[in-house]
Amino acid sequence: MARSTAIPDAVPTSLVGSYAQPDWLIDRERLRDRFPPRVRAKELWRVAPEYLEQAQDDATLIAIRDQERAGLDIITDGEARRESYSNRFATALAGVDIENPGTALDRSGHPNPVPRVVGPIERMHPVQVRDVRFLRSHTSRPIKITVPGPFTMSQQAQNDFFDSEAELALAYAGAVYDEIVDLFAAGADIVQIDEPYMQARPEKAREFGVAALERALAGVTGTTAVHICFGYAAIIHGRPSAYSFLPELAACPCDQISIETAQSGIDTAVLQTLPGKRIILGVIDLEDVAVESPETVAARLRRALPYKRPDELVAAPDCGMKYLPRDAAFAKLQALVAGARLVSDEVATASSART
Repeated sequence: MARSTAIPDAVPTSLVGSYAQPDWLIDRERLRDRFPPRVRAKELWRVAPEYLEQAQDDATLIAIRDQERAGLDIITDGEARRESYSNRFATALAGVDIENPGTALDRSGHPNPVPRVVGPIERMHPVQVRDVRFLRSHTSRPIKITVPGPFTMSQQAQNDFFDSEAELALAYAGAVYDEIVDLFAAGADIVQIDEPYMQARPEKAREFGVAALERALAGVTGTTAVHICFGYAAIIHGRPSAYSFLPELAACPCDQISIETAQSGIDTAVLQTLPGKRIILGVIDLEDVAVESPETVAARLRRALPYKRPDELVAAPDCGMKYLPRDAAFAKLQALVAGARLVSDEVATASSART
């Protein structure tokens, strides 16, 4: 049975995954001037290799404290140790030649260096267990950690070994499953699988992506989430008016589904197609550095209330916040919490009136 992190009569708040990394840690200008790295991009770090882990720990502490000061209910490590959401895990696996990368098209249609798969995909060791233990030791609030999804990793690789992309995705799924089990054992309350390429490549997602996701989650007993999005707002500026792949996740053995609604303004009636799923609802626009008012956040949350109870929602940014200026990121977290509290207070008042 999955552990519940619900707060009665309230809409809890959380990051999707990443928070803005400090400028002293990573070269944010170089990060913004390129597509998200799929292979290692060590040149982005400003700190010497022998001090990097300590610096990343310090940046993680800043991310944790900022989330706590803003009032978030569920805390992540801010992904401060990552060059991108996926490459740290994807390049730590056996069967991948990271010294001689391949090429694959990014979701924007541009070629990007990617891991080249040359043998069986296997997880050689836990990749993020230390991250979870560090996070768990520095906050008493519920914690969430993210891992890249098997389908997305299969689309961010050059396959020079497996007979098909479907086989490659299933191989990645086995490694993701092993990591998830260890992350829960290390103290994670929620593990989120990031699968943005399901939206970008819906036909393939239907063909073999769902099966890979099910393999990665088979038998997992902790609270799990799947994040699906339109891409980083700093890189992918246009937003469609609807998801090309979303109702298909209704049968997925996960507890929560993370979607974005702030920048896209999608019709939240689509939430009716996800019965039984708690929704991590994106209500913070990450393309605009202007900080939303709490009333704007509350209005975006209310759009979901005809289709989901408050305890079936988690208020969050649309996607990862890593490309935002740090001051804007923190202010947006404050607005997120204030907006969620407005809606929670309204719900509590209405409930009291009924009784």
